[in-house]
Amino acid sequence: MATYHAISAISQAIVSLLKTARPTSEFPNIDVKLFQAKDALNVGEWEGISFFLYRVPVSGSRRQMPPTAGQNGRLRRRPLPVDLFYMMTPWARTAEMQHLLLGWAMRTIEDSPSLPASLLNAHFPNQRPFRNDETVELIHDPLSVQDINNIWEIFGKHNVQVSATYVARVIPIDSQLDLTPDSGPVQTRVFDAGKQELS
Repeated sequence: MATYHAISAISQAIVSLLKTARPTSEFPNIDVKLFQAKDALNVGEWEGISFFLYRVPVSGSRRQMPPTAGQNGRLRRRPLPVDLFYMMTPWARTAEMQHLLLGWAMRTIEDSPSLPASLLNAHFPNQRPFRNDETVELIHDPLSVQDINNIWEIFGKHNVQVSATYVARVIPIDSQLDLTPDSGPVQTRVFDAGKQELS
């Protein structure tokens, strides 16, 4: 289970994974960033790998997850399971460099598909969104040509670049609210509840 910091934590963990693995001898000036749609319009001569979170639906496969216990021991409302869909795009001045970046980044993610809690919690040391035994899997999730075109329409079609798409599935975001208020201990028992007295 994870706190509401989970979406940001996963995005930053993906960036950290590639930044740490970057071969500086081959890619000395390459950066890795999270992108918003506006960033693709102003990319200019920047070279690097961008991650664009383009879709966050509630997961249909595990919509009715059971309630979880909070630190106070009380049951909390059901977690909200979400799927995170990312588009990874290499940006470079030449097609050759762009293809090198894409091949390296895809291979790096394939070699480390499970993001450990130490990486997921690195940017939130005080909140710790994930428990120590939790991991998140990043899976290649190919899109149709039409779906990719729809996304690139947001960026402006003149900016269309080769990309790869990934998904982190069923990220359960915990609620901070108790399932039911504490009503205290039972004082009396009523055996005929619901019966009306006859007049």
